[in-house]
Amino acid sequence: MSTTDHLLEALEPVVAENLDRHLGLAQEWHPHDYVPWSEGRDFASMGGEDWSPEQSRLSETAKAAMITNLLTEDNLPSYHREIATRFGRDGAWGTWVGRWTAEENRHGIAMRDYLVVTRGVDPVELERARMDYMTSGYDSGDKTALEAVTYVSFQELATRVSHRNTGKVTHDPVADRMLARISKDENLHMVFYRNIVSAALEIAPDETMRAIADEVVGFEMPGATMAGFRRNSMIIAKAGIYDLRLHHDDVIMPILRHWNAFERTDLGAVGEQARDELATFLEGLDSQASRFVERRAEQRARTAARSETGETPDIAS
Repeated sequence: MSTTDHLLEALEPVVAENLDRHLGLAQEWHPHDYVPWSEGRDFASMGGEDWSPEQSRLSETAKAAMITNLLTEDNLPSYHREIATRFGRDGAWGTWVGRWTAEENRHGIAMRDYLVVTRGVDPVELERARMDYMTSGYDSGDKTALEAVTYVSFQELATRVSHRNTGKVTHDPVADRMLARISKDENLHMVFYRNIVSAALEIAPDETMRAIADEVVGFEMPGATMAGFRRNSMIIAKAGIYDLRLHHDDVIMPILRHWNAFERTDLGAVGEQARDELATFLEGLDSQASRFVERRAEQRARTAARSETGETPDIAS
């Protein structure tokens, strides 16, 4: 039996405990309750009118964020394969994989229905993007189960932050309510994975600290391979929906504090080295985040000045 198999087996009781905890806290909800169906009407193929840009009440920034978030959710089949392959389909691990997948599926349903019914984005372009991205799928590479559960601890919280802030920039109470509901799911998922890593630190502190350092340093959102991701990410960052400052302050650091990553005294040479690498990386990330926020503030000031003189402002500032 491999080291990974031993660790998965050792963590099974913790998974079962946290699965029960999750099921006790999770609230039932239904995507159809978050969609303003009365706003819907037929498209041209049914005798109605096809989409045109003026029909959307969303800003270009809100569109970019909603599309990026939805397409990321759309790749659920790939994510299911990733965690089912690493965590297995039996016992508490397998039950969690199924439950997590079912809960995540609601997110894409609700967001897509909202965008189509309200004509928030071009449904043809949205469907083409979905086909393209799901065809390419998502591949996390050769992550071990420990690396995978560490990665999703951060990724789930990052997704929560992104959804919650996207809701705010839509300036639409319907979208804000829907994305707030989705964010609650993401937060519970983060807590589940975070607690598993906490247990792993007690069982295999060096190996787990190595995984934490590697996943923080190499972190990349699962949607990074979708077409237009870089452009949309910059729009999202300029708007303060998700940027380096939020990534450092609201995602990475809270989870590391929960794990007592920099206070632990049970690490060997491997764990200490990993922690040193982590500290060095975070120092650089903090500096990068500060520079980005400063540049953004300067850009916003220039945009405001141009607006006062009648010049056209940048759409994402």
